[in-house]
Amino acid sequence: MIKYIKILFLFIGFQVIAQQGGMWIPSQLEGMNEKEMKTLGSQMTAQDIYSETKPSLKDAIVHFNGGCTAEVISKKGLLLTNHHCGYGAIQSHSTTENDYLADGFWAMKSKDELANKEMVVTFIKRIEDVSIQVFKGISEDLSIKDKNDKISQNIKKIIKNASKKEDWYESKVKSFYNGNQYFLFITETFKDIRLVGAPPSSIGKFGADTDNWMWPRHTGDFSLFRIYADKDNKPATYNKKNKPYKPKHHLPVSLDGVEEGDFTLVFGFPGSTDEYLPAVAIEQLVDVLNPAKIKIREEALAIVDKYMRDDKRIKIQYSSKFASIANYWKKWIGESQGIKKSGAIANKREMEKAFAEKVKGTKNEHILPEFDRLYKEIKETSLARDMWVETVYRNVEILNASFKLYQLERSAAKGEEAFNKHRDALLKGFKGFYKNYSASVDKEVFAKLMTMYFENNPKKYTPNGLANTDVNSVAEAIFSNSALVNLDKMTSLLDGNMHDVINKINTDIGYSFGKQLAESFYTTINPDYHKIKNQIAVVQKKYMKSLMEVFPEDRFFPDANSTLRVTYGQVKGYSPKDGVYYKPVSYLKGIIEKHKPNDYEFDVSPKLLELYKTKDFCDYGINGKMPVNFLGTNHTTGGNSGSPVIDAHGNLIGLNFDRVWEGTMSDYYYDPEISRNIMVDARYIMFIIDRYAGAKRIIKEIDFVHPKEN
Repeated sequence: MIKYIKILFLFIGFQVIAQQGGMWIPSQLEGMNEKEMKTLGSQMTAQDIYSETKPSLKDAIVHFNGGCTAEVISKKGLLLTNHHCGYGAIQSHSTTENDYLADGFWAMKSKDELANKEMVVTFIKRIEDVSIQVFKGISEDLSIKDKNDKISQNIKKIIKNASKKEDWYESKVKSFYNGNQYFLFITETFKDIRLVGAPPSSIGKFGADTDNWMWPRHTGDFSLFRIYADKDNKPATYNKKNKPYKPKHHLPVSLDGVEEGDFTLVFGFPGSTDEYLPAVAIEQLVDVLNPAKIKIREEALAIVDKYMRDDKRIKIQYSSKFASIANYWKKWIGESQGIKKSGAIANKREMEKAFAEKVKGTKNEHILPEFDRLYKEIKETSLARDMWVETVYRNVEILNASFKLYQLERSAAKGEEAFNKHRDALLKGFKGFYKNYSASVDKEVFAKLMTMYFENNPKKYTPNGLANTDVNSVAEAIFSNSALVNLDKMTSLLDGNMHDVINKINTDIGYSFGKQLAESFYTTINPDYHKIKNQIAVVQKKYMKSLMEVFPEDRFFPDANSTLRVTYGQVKGYSPKDGVYYKPVSYLKGIIEKHKPNDYEFDVSPKLLELYKTKDFCDYGINGKMPVNFLGTNHTTGGNSGSPVIDAHGNLIGLNFDRVWEGTMSDYYYDPEISRNIMVDARYIMFIIDRYAGAKRIIKEIDFVHPKEN
């Protein structure tokens, strides 16, 4: 078991020729990763980045609320992350009278900082390779089920026996390289996180969906929060007596700026990548799955956008949801185009030919044919699952509510106590759900998407009772008579004992319709999908192991899995097509050029227009220009939103928030020619806080440095 694990960080005769992609485990940087970083311009050691015995960069990085990254930028626990990462919190504090999304928010005094219920941030205290312990007792003669059961038992034992410095630390074990390696993470989670500042959406979301994934970009995508702790600097739930957290390390902010060729290190929690999928899987993604998902979201977004433009209340209700749906809609479009343009499928097939030659006549020669068979078998099932998720679960809200009720009904099998607990949690969640719900919007989305669903969903996965549905008539009936259209009716529907509630929900027309779709998912779609997916996972694990064995000279970084990673690169422009070259830095001038008065995507506030006119850039501008965004070659993905961009000396120079459209395929295939991440220049962030917002209190607690002057 250990033979191929050792290969992962052994690079024989390696010389840096060109930067490769990679999301590296920070505890594993010593050796060739450290040398490559030095070649790219870094002045830091691996210990400067990750250390368990002294303060290091990792002590300033947090997993922000489970989905983004943030970093500590002051001695008082001040957190910097993206505007879109804090968007839900900003929205929750917004009203039509105090619209912080439209107007921005700045806590000019500490007492003005706003608490955020259930928001958490997590530090990584230690990372340890526990592969030997996980694989203890595993032999090749065990069945797949027995292997998985034994691995689960070993992991539970590791977590139980993990050495933790403090009682409140938590432990988790994560799989890497498709189950060929395992690491233990010791974490510390803080639960009192308060909103400190956010620019108006005209800055934080400038360009909105039109500019999303695009370059040149001009977005001030940042927001500020603060970690609070108890009197002993330990994690605590919200309490007025809590104090600003004193971090082990915080990032100074460099005012020297960036130029092409500068070293960049992005430190964060990338969510998910699949770099080692076979060509047949990528081909299916581009030809079948992405087009279906793109079309569904395209239709839903067009309807929601129409209502948001006509009604300010609906705009506030749906702004966060719209941004979330639009984000991956546009990403999938660019992803498919990038895969085709880069020749990713053809390149993978070439590699697979070489792989097939090397494993010919061995026990692994069946791997590629197995992939072909399994992906052919799963094609229709994957399409049905994606269509169900995109329609029933994600974009038609009344069907999402019915699905939650279906889960509640299923919980009755565990008894009334479990049912009541589930119902209480559901009612609590529905308060937020209906606060941002419009039946008028949802009715039109329902009619459009369900029509598409019945036309395009594989027939074997369409419930028999819904096969000949008149969607428009059903929409009228549901949205006129169902209790699922508002909170008061839903609350009344869920009132009573377990048997009464089940009887009531089953007489509701909205639930009855949604229940048939939910049952189809649970009884047919999902079981069929996971049956084949589990077989694919077994082959993928063998493939990953075999790749590393037969290509020992190659470098294999582990796929992203929401664990702490380092990706390094340089500030660099790119050429998206013949005759075009994109420079790596954008400026405030570009915002003025894009300005469209009263347009929700490209309007510019009078204050920012005035600052540009007077060139009041203070120490943040350079040569009469105000930098806004810049590009790098760092390999990033979702979850890296809010990640710090760190210079060669360990200082903050930017804030990661996006990728270029042509390079979004890097989740499956990193191409150094066009894969670029997009970052907010730290100087623009400070300029907005200082000159635009006048939030001097915040500026005073930040340490500014000029490393290039040394």
